[in-house]
Amino acid sequence: MAINFNQDSILTLKPIPSTSVRKDIDGMLISDEEVIMAFATVRDQIIFTNMRIISVDVQGFTGRRKSFTSMPYSRIQYFTIQTPGFAELFSDTELELHFTSGFSARFDFTGRTDIGLLSRVITESIAACRL
Repeated sequence: MAINFNQDSILTLKPIPSTSVRKDIDGMLISDEEVIMAFATVRDQIIFTNMRIISVDVQGFTGRRKSFTSMPYSRIQYFTIQTPGFAELFSDTELELHFTSGFSARFDFTGRTDIGLLSRVITESIAACRL
């Protein structure tokens, strides 16, 4: 299930190399936009760039049909981060985004995720849009 910016969403994501998503979204990227991190569910992908979040919803039996959704960071009202505690059985990190539309999206990251980098990118983008 891909992120839906019109309703609350919860996604469990595993990190993937950003090079593996370039062919799908390369034509969507604008000048000075770069992929910061990329993640996948079973078939879908979430890409965090320095300007927005791009959701790739792989559809159909063959997976050739894809739906792309883009949400600029300027639409985020606030966000929450939860890091794993010491010696937790599951060391997932959570990011919850609350959008100006009133909806929210929660991302559960499995594996190693530099949540500090991700939060800096989001914060810098939000701040730049509101200056």
